[in-house]
Amino acid sequence: MNVDRGAGDGGHERLRGEPERRREADGGGDREAGGSGASGASASGTPRLHLAPSPHIHSPDSTPRIMWTVVATLVPVIAASTWFFGLSALLVLAAATLGCLIIERTLGERGSVGDGSAVITGLLLGLTLPAGIPLWMAFLGGAFAIGFGKLIFGGLGQNIFNPALLGRAFLQAAFPTALTTWPALAERWTHIYASNLALPLLSPGKVDVVTMATPLGLMKFEHQGTDLLKLAIGNTGGSLGETAGVLILVCGAYLAWKRYLNWRIPVAIFAAVAALSALLHAVRPSLPGAPFMLLSGGLILGAVYMATDMVTSPVTNLGSWIFGLGIGLITVVIRLWGGLAEGVMYSILFMNALVPFIDQATRPATFGTRAARKETA
Repeated sequence: MNVDRGAGDGGHERLRGEPERRREADGGGDREAGGSGASGASASGTPRLHLAPSPHIHSPDSTPRIMWTVVATLVPVIAASTWFFGLSALLVLAAATLGCLIIERTLGERGSVGDGSAVITGLLLGLTLPAGIPLWMAFLGGAFAIGFGKLIFGGLGQNIFNPALLGRAFLQAAFPTALTTWPALAERWTHIYASNLALPLLSPGKVDVVTMATPLGLMKFEHQGTDLLKLAIGNTGGSLGETAGVLILVCGAYLAWKRYLNWRIPVAIFAAVAALSALLHAVRPSLPGAPFMLLSGGLILGAVYMATDMVTSPVTNLGSWIFGLGIGLITVVIRLWGGLAEGVMYSILFMNALVPFIDQATRPATFGTRAARKETA
């Protein structure tokens, strides 16, 4: 979840790009100019008027503050993944984050490492990976996420696709076996899977862990269900971030309360998944019902932290509803009829590509135009 705006009001609260703050000397003190323009005085006493393009947002929240708040909300999720998968979870998260930070430090703008965006990308990428993935793959995924998912578009606030999901998609295409091999839950939290230590581009040889299928894989390919309580508490196989659904919802509610994410997007995703899966289950009872579809896989993580990325989601409230509904519907279609068991990643990336069109179609009429007068009539 890359955040590049402060809290605002309604659907026009997004600012793409880093907000600039200017300070001009005014007598014996400093004056901070907001984006809407503020007059001040130079050292010689000549009046100045500072102009900047809209949207004009006044908020006490800075980009680093929002970023590190999001990082803090991920701590309980990381703790849960460590409890279920052992120290391997921390190693995978660290490797992915390190890859992001090195590329950000090497190729990014000066000082951009400190804003926290690369850390968020690395943590979210790591949470989409299996605990047994070789660490060098996680590192490579993090480097790709920042290099080709963010910096190639111009840096923070300019990227089209969610960087963490783009890094995950790259790993899925390059190393499909490693990305679909799910180790069994660790017997103790200090456990480290041998496959984590595999050398780059070499076969890891024998692995001393037992693999297990994810709930979605069991349902799709073996037509076996999973206990809903296990799904709720995360006591199942899967990616690191698939084991803390309840915690993710709690943390997401806090971010929504802080207005650091648009609550309409996850609500729309959950509503679309629940409605379509319930309808299909009623028509064909052999298909999974709404509770299973909502609790399984990476849906909760994707809906709360990935889809709500402020850079790659729509500006308007109506656009946010459309965006979320599209993600939910596509996710169900891929899960039931696609070649892969999970479809959250591809559905979010697909809807990311449609965001400019959604923004164009749902933007409010310009004040003073005939269309605006009709809306207010």
